Amino acid sequence: MSAGLYIHIPFCARKCDYCDFYSFAPTNEQMDAYCAALCRSVVDWSGDVTEPFDTVYFGGGTPSLFGGGRIAAVLNAVRRALPLTDGAQITVECNPSSVDEALVRSLAASGVNRVSMGLQSAVAAERLVLGRQSHPRQVTQALDWFRRAGIDDLSLDLMLGLPGQTPQTLGESLRFIEQSGVPHVSAYLLKVEENTPLFAKKDTLPFPDEDGVCDLYLQAAEALEGMGLRQYEVSNFARPGFESRHNLHYWRDEPYLGIGPAAHSFFGGRRFFYPRDFGAFLRGDTPVDDGEGGDESEFCMLRLRLTEGLSDDAFFNRFGKYLPQTVFDAAARLAPHGLLTVQDGTIALTKQGFLLSNRVIGTLTDSL
Repeated sequence: MSAGLYIHIPFCARKCDYCDFYSFAPTNEQMDAYCAALCRSVVDWSGDVTEPFDTVYFGGGTPSLFGGGRIAAVLNAVRRALPLTDGAQITVECNPSSVDEALVRSLAASGVNRVSMGLQSAVAAERLVLGRQSHPRQVTQALDWFRRAGIDDLSLDLMLGLPGQTPQTLGESLRFIEQSGVPHVSAYLLKVEENTPLFAKKDTLPFPDEDGVCDLYLQAAEALEGMGLRQYEVSNFARPGFESRHNLHYWRDEPYLGIGPAAHSFFGGRRFFYPRDFGAFLRGDTPVDDGEGGDESEFCMLRLRLTEGLSDDAFFNRFGKYLPQTVFDAAARLAPHGLLTVQDGTIALTKQGFLLSNRVIGTLTDSL
């Protein structure tokens, strides 16, 4: 079985008001030191790797701020030290405000073949409340540069449930996405995290109510599928062949190795993570063990996030036995409410089920 490789880049010019990911504003010296530490870590992991990697994903933070030269150096270290399959999907997350033609040329030359950019919203007022600095025009320009460089596997992030967001403003963002022609969109419900500027002012902002958020999600899902972007996960839509293969490793409960502070892994049958500590990573501190992973409940929970659902065959291939009848009995009780379907030994959530996914999935996994 192939695995995914995640590289965390913990740098941002400034943090957006909703973000609680581990990141900070770096100096050039810190980015150089981090590049060297990543390359050392890749070499250190080489002795523990038996399966090849078919995806590499630079996430953050803002990997585009890290620079094309440093990303190329890390990729060169990966190719020298780790088995990488032919045709591996290599993704870099980019903030449109930190993309220029030189970066695009450098990423393309280094073998990057997929880019994910944060649009979040095409509406100025919604972007302002999120603390987003870039303008939709910068997104359009960056998409053009990437396409001219031969990178057509492009994704945009869209946020739902923003303060002041209405069906009309969401429609504006969806029209922008349709005109962009991207083959992949991640449409996330905004989660207001503690210890963020957005959390501190949440009681003063006009968030849509729960029913309003549900309507926005269904509106986005219908519109994106109308553009030919098939929903394949709770929050992800793609034309056939443009799915995020890296994220599918997560949702199919397959192995992935994460490198960098705050990066998590499921590798060698274990879960572990690097602490949110830049200095500790530079020192070469080892990740923290987080126990075994991939048990029956976890496998079912992750598979049920996918529109392909949880199948008896997939469960058997993983655990050497079929799904307990109690799971199908629980699914049969939920199906009349339009929350899921049961067909040919496969349980799959509907769009209405995805809106209540925590409760629906919890009911099914509790029945194991």
